[in-house]
Amino acid sequence: MYNAEILELDCDVLVPAALENQITEKNAANIKAQLIVEAANGPTTVEADKILTERNIMVVPDILANAGGVVVSYFEWVQNIQSLVWDEDEINKTLNRIMVNAIDGVYDLHEEKKITLRTSAYCVALKRLVEAYAIRGIFP
Repeated sequence: MYNAEILELDCDVLVPAALENQITEKNAANIKAQLIVEAANGPTTVEADKILTERNIMVVPDILANAGGVVVSYFEWVQNIQSLVWDEDEINKTLNRIMVNAIDGVYDLHEEKKITLRTSAYCVALKRLVEAYAIRGIFP
């Protein structure tokens, strides 16, 4: 079996977790999974995303699905800059709170506006960015 064939196997959940641009307009119509969780960065092309949306296949976008690793990297930076050491329980509790909040916000907007999870994640991110800039007085 070739790697490309794995993406088209009969399964409920597909987790592309290695390379970008693996789900394309060439294979998106053949995906059998009803849920795709993007563990890799950018595994789905824009064209494929449109096809998957038309086919009502839910895609948990990479910026949400693999955000936990980025958050923990931030925790490491905070610990290093402040010469702190957090125990695993503290890291897991804080990570859980942040990720549940992120997922809830993205999913709620997805439900409210009837948009894809990817579009919802972008909207939430932009809203938070605008709010941060406003608080800091960067925008008039």
